[in-house]
Amino acid sequence: MSRFFARSFEDYKSLYQESTNTPETFWGEFAKESFSWIKPWDSVLEHDLKKPQVSWFAGAQLNITENCIDRHLEKDGNKTAIIFEPNAVDEKAKYITYAELSVAVNKTANLLKSLGVKKGDRICLYMPMVPELAYAVLACARIGAIHSVVFAGFSAKSLADRINDAACKLVLTADGGYRGSKITPLKAITDDALTQCPTIEHVVVLKRTNQKVSMLEGRDIWWHDLYDQQSGNCPVEVMDAEDPLFILYTSGSTGQPKGMVHTCAGYMVYTNFSFRNVFQYQPNDVYWCTADIGWITGHSYIVYGPLSAGATTVMFEGVPSYPDMGRFWQVVEKHKVNILYTAPTAIRALAKCDLSLVTQHDLSSLKTLGTVGEPINKEAWEWYDQNIGKSQCPIVDTWWQTETGGILISPLSGITETIPTFATLPLPGVQPCLMDDNGNEIDEQNAEGKLCIKFPWPSMARTIYGNHKRFKETYYSAFPGLYFTGDGAKRDQNGNYRITGRVDDVVIVSGHNLGTAEIENIIDEHEAVTEAAVVGYPHDIKGNSIYAFVTLSDAHQTKDAKALEQNIKQLVSNTLGPISKPEIIQFCSGLPKTRSGKIMRRILRKVAANELDAFGDISTLLNPECVQEIVDNRKNEMR
Repeated sequence: MSRFFARSFEDYKSLYQESTNTPETFWGEFAKESFSWIKPWDSVLEHDLKKPQVSWFAGAQLNITENCIDRHLEKDGNKTAIIFEPNAVDEKAKYITYAELSVAVNKTANLLKSLGVKKGDRICLYMPMVPELAYAVLACARIGAIHSVVFAGFSAKSLADRINDAACKLVLTADGGYRGSKITPLKAITDDALTQCPTIEHVVVLKRTNQKVSMLEGRDIWWHDLYDQQSGNCPVEVMDAEDPLFILYTSGSTGQPKGMVHTCAGYMVYTNFSFRNVFQYQPNDVYWCTADIGWITGHSYIVYGPLSAGATTVMFEGVPSYPDMGRFWQVVEKHKVNILYTAPTAIRALAKCDLSLVTQHDLSSLKTLGTVGEPINKEAWEWYDQNIGKSQCPIVDTWWQTETGGILISPLSGITETIPTFATLPLPGVQPCLMDDNGNEIDEQNAEGKLCIKFPWPSMARTIYGNHKRFKETYYSAFPGLYFTGDGAKRDQNGNYRITGRVDDVVIVSGHNLGTAEIENIIDEHEAVTEAAVVGYPHDIKGNSIYAFVTLSDAHQTKDAKALEQNIKQLVSNTLGPISKPEIIQFCSGLPKTRSGKIMRRILRKVAANELDAFGDISTLLNPECVQEIVDNRKNEMR
């Protein structure tokens, strides 16, 4: 057993101290022991965070797919690499071995090469959650092309923006994608996008739903027509450690997506290290991350982290509500899942449902539960713990970002003492700090401030594609020499961190700084409440006041709204003090969310401020229809 994987809290403390005292030795020894390298590095780390410039394993050469596939073949070629669970319950699951994955990735890589794709070309993947998406991601990496995965729920405009920003050469898509009872017309959306994308030379179309689609002669090609002709052998492209591996777009405060660039070596090293430590992965575990590969969670913890560790990773095409709200638990039982990693939004939705949807399934295979995407509120944490984990499964509440590439703060399963609503302690190699508004580090425990990271970690983003100036201004200008996460955090007397939300989600009311996440957590504890989002809005006397958007559980929909409103306000007042009490509570059937489940507070802030004509493109939301309902009710509230 490698010494780099903690098996006790003493191990964790020892690794953390070593990683802080001698980071280059720590990461160098781990990288040497754990991966195949074509050429070793000249230096482990070179950095200047004021510029910012960071280089991990400079001079090294590698290919990440050798480490995710080839090196497992001799010993574990017949081991299942990917379990594909289709959207439809009656469609058979696929079990893809590492040997089969190798052939599929090589054939897909040769498919790309047959269309003239070469090292450094940007390739857009706009595909459903099917094995071919994983093959395509790895095929790009194998030949040195830079993949840009765009979530298959984004609109034509969003797709076009991302294609044009990266000047992509090729789009890989499908005729359609299943999502519950609906089919997303991916090819038609792609066609709309490409009316404004001059750099695209070809579109490769996978048959998934057998939708009738238009095919433009000379540009559009059926996937199977090319794939079936290819050899199952494709030599790897030799990649430098700091060569780009992928671009992944994340939303920015300006509304212009930021193309975060992640590079080959450091990203590989850290996703493997964090995957194995956080989830305490064992060689025969079945691991399921319910995210989509269109998000960083899917990149790091469906594809690269698990496969580099030789794990069995589940890919799920469907949604938790189809054909009913028991689907997650049916999949856990069917595949005897040991590790389940999902989002608090999903947990809260599932917790609303009749418990019989859970209890009818055997969940005894579960050993570790995880959450990702946003801080989890206490009520959802406790429901997850009691009803899914049967109080026997540690919950790893992970904090990280698209920009960080991997999990930075999290319990290690079964090793770190868990605390509901706390992400707890930093992983080895991660050095967080809290900063005050004057740019000074807060040294004491039991403190609150702006969360920064003061030393490089291997999977950090290197730049924003084509705009290093924006990268510096966004992440490294507020506190020169530090990475500013944009989040606020509290630290307890034992050094445990609790993320309190984006710092722009702090509202100053009558001179008091109020964290909206804290108010949301209190409202969430009310028995009638499913979910809440709190924002500030301008107030003539207080400067700002609190506006709460609240969704109710089904059982409380018909109750007296006025009485509920007063009841919730009183709960906040009693718990946090009268200054934190919302001025307005608006009940709504849903909150606007991104496809990854994050609440779009930017929209809610505009509604609260009565700025009802500047939302931007909302077609990419999970539930754009709820915005108009919220706007209409806001107008009624203010009459």
